[in-house]
Amino acid sequence: MEQADALAVLEQKIMRAAEMVAQLRQERDDALEAAGEAETLRSRLNDVTRELETAKSERDALRADKDVVRKRLEKLLEQIDAIGAS
Repeated sequence: MEQADALAVLEQKIMRAAEMVAQLRQERDDALEAAGEAETLRSRLNDVTRELETAKSERDALRADKDVVRKRLEKLLEQIDAIGAS
């Protein structure tokens, strides 16, 4: 009878060990999947950051162009005023 009890205890320990191995494998797989998703998100963040920098550069260039056009228009208006005043 002791051998049967010992065998039952051993069987229970093996079952628990197998369950733990299965759980650890699942957790490892989940961690690997999460790491892959994190890498994808990092890559996307880098892409968006580059796009943002490009948009900022374009905005700054447009502002500079606007200032040049504004100054040219002011000069033209001054010339028109000067002509009208003569």
